[in-house]
Amino acid sequence: MSYPAALHAEWIKIRSLRSLVGALLAVPLATAGLSLLICGTLGRPTPGSTDFDPVLFSYYGLNFGQLAAIVFGVIAMGGEYKNAGIRISLAAVPNRTLFYAAKLATLGGCVFAVGLVASLISFLGGQALMDQGFGVGISDPGALRAVVGCGCYLALISLLAAGVAAVLRSVTGALSVLVPLFLILPFVVGDMSQGGGAADFLPDRAGQQILLQHPAGALGPWSGTAVLVAWTALAVGAGWWALWRRDA
Repeated sequence: MSYPAALHAEWIKIRSLRSLVGALLAVPLATAGLSLLICGTLGRPTPGSTDFDPVLFSYYGLNFGQLAAIVFGVIAMGGEYKNAGIRISLAAVPNRTLFYAAKLATLGGCVFAVGLVASLISFLGGQALMDQGFGVGISDPGALRAVVGCGCYLALISLLAAGVAAVLRSVTGALSVLVPLFLILPFVVGDMSQGGGAADFLPDRAGQQILLQHPAGALGPWSGTAVLVAWTALAVGAGWWALWRRDA
């Protein structure tokens, strides 16, 4: 089977399974919906706050949207192993590297597309809803970078999740690893290390540096993205190795 045909097959899977469609739609709904709600309700910095970032503030819902992206990546990859469905997929696409590459490209592209839409809505709507004098425009420093970076961040997170699911071959197992990694570990490591130094190199903390208008700390917007890319490459590489070496 050719690569375009494998891509088309993966696209059919995504648009025909309600669980995948629901998880994919939850990415922009959670990201943009909660961001607009918070910006409209709390459209100004907390009195006495010195670290208010208007760009990052308009992405308040990203932490919820990234969970939807994780679920989407896990279901897209881990669902192949439910009821031995992976055997059918590999019968249609015997080249495992081709199958894996097509799946990752399709799910990553889908998340990037919806993430970019969610990012644009979050930024433009969030800045418009902020109290007068606190919002910024798309041409201000760091704004356009954050809009595009949000879509890239969500896509990379979904690919990382798919890689973990390929290693563990289980939706439940992958989520039991990824949810603590993104929701619990950053706070535990941040509390244990002075200034949160080690926590800054975790995938979510590093990747979200691109959303800051004026990043400060050990990582900048591009070095933080590079750290997230490294995490993603590690997970994707491990997933490829597991798919290539193990029996279906």
